[in-house]
Amino acid sequence: MNLFNLSLQLNGFPIRRANRLLKEIQSKNDVEFELYHEAKKQEIVAFHLQHNTFYKKFAKNVDPKDWNSIPIMTKRDLQIPLNERLSEGFTQKNVYINKTSGSSGDPFIFAKDKFCHALTWAIFIDRYRWFDLDFNNSKEARFYGIPLDNIGYYKERIKDKLSNRFRFSVFDLSDSQLEKNLETFKNTSFDYLNGYTSSIVQFAKFLNRKNIVLKSVCPSIKACIVTSEMLFDDDKTLLQSQLGVPIINEYGAAELGLIAFQNQQKEWLINTDDMFIEVLDEKNRIVPYGEEGRLVITSLYNKAHPLIRYDLGDIGKLSKTSTSRKLILKTLIGRTNDLVKLPSGKKAVGLTFYYVTKTVIEDDGNVKEFIIEQLKLDVFKISYVSNYELSEKKIKSIKNVIYQYLEPHLNVLFEKKTALDRSNRGKLKQFRSYL
Repeated sequence: MNLFNLSLQLNGFPIRRANRLLKEIQSKNDVEFELYHEAKKQEIVAFHLQHNTFYKKFAKNVDPKDWNSIPIMTKRDLQIPLNERLSEGFTQKNVYINKTSGSSGDPFIFAKDKFCHALTWAIFIDRYRWFDLDFNNSKEARFYGIPLDNIGYYKERIKDKLSNRFRFSVFDLSDSQLEKNLETFKNTSFDYLNGYTSSIVQFAKFLNRKNIVLKSVCPSIKACIVTSEMLFDDDKTLLQSQLGVPIINEYGAAELGLIAFQNQQKEWLINTDDMFIEVLDEKNRIVPYGEEGRLVITSLYNKAHPLIRYDLGDIGKLSKTSTSRKLILKTLIGRTNDLVKLPSGKKAVGLTFYYVTKTVIEDDGNVKEFIIEQLKLDVFKISYVSNYELSEKKIKSIKNVIYQYLEPHLNVLFEKKTALDRSNRGKLKQFRSYL
């Protein structure tokens, strides 16, 4: 029974029409696709200039045919009441409304018209089929957060039921809870795991300590999809080893939908079906393939709310083998607000600090998780969860790596904790600057 599709249709999201359009888009040849993209870009800008009061003020005096004349939009530009950002003919009663996670530090409420939201789901369904996963029938082991207020909690539980998924807690990653998780896998025919990278990595570390490969106790599993947080190479190796299935890297944003999804050839393919993606430098110029820049995205179908040349706040790099039709995301480097600023004036992406530390701090299996916070220009704090405190020798080794990759004379503090602070959705923000 196609319960998921039926629930979308009954809630006013025209999934059948969205599926038909997606097939039409994907059937275009390269020339037709280029023309389609250009037409949709001009169309969505023209629509909001005519029907959206907020966008008329934001993008006054622009020419839809001159893409470079269109201003870059950020989350802070959108932090005004939602009613002031909706297009004519749209109200809070006839759109899909949600809010961003706030992981960037700039949360806001957004809206999507119902067809745009249906198209988002059609694209997710299409990508999952690459790995023989069916939204309507495949059983999902879900490692996500959940709202703790009564209405939000029960709303998510109902959605879980309709979507044929079982939700595991990401707020309790103790060995006793992970043992219960393992028992659930032994007694349930799950088709795939899906959820926050850090939570599934912790489960894999638990399996490693128990010398268990998940597929050996739950043979129905076909794949694992990780999302919302960075997937490092060594973590991916661990997941492949302990889960015994392909690891699929997913990248998305609540306000946009699916941005990139890894295919069976291990290419991280950008979604160009309903989005236009640019990688820009600090002066808003397109950077060549292979160079890093800010990811700026246009939602081509959202008529309820403009997301046009929207700076997501992420830094990434496209593969040199990309084409306009087939964009391949080479790396997702981090967030623009996660920059490390150093006393010398040097800047580095926060994940640089995290990654070089990770290569040293976890090599003996003692440390389960850690986060890094920048308290002052020259002061960093590493909070970690471990079986026992780091030795002076290990601390010295970590500091030396940090000095080598960043600069010397930084003050690095260490604190052992029983658990790390996660967001109210269960995400783990791995680097935070308080400057």
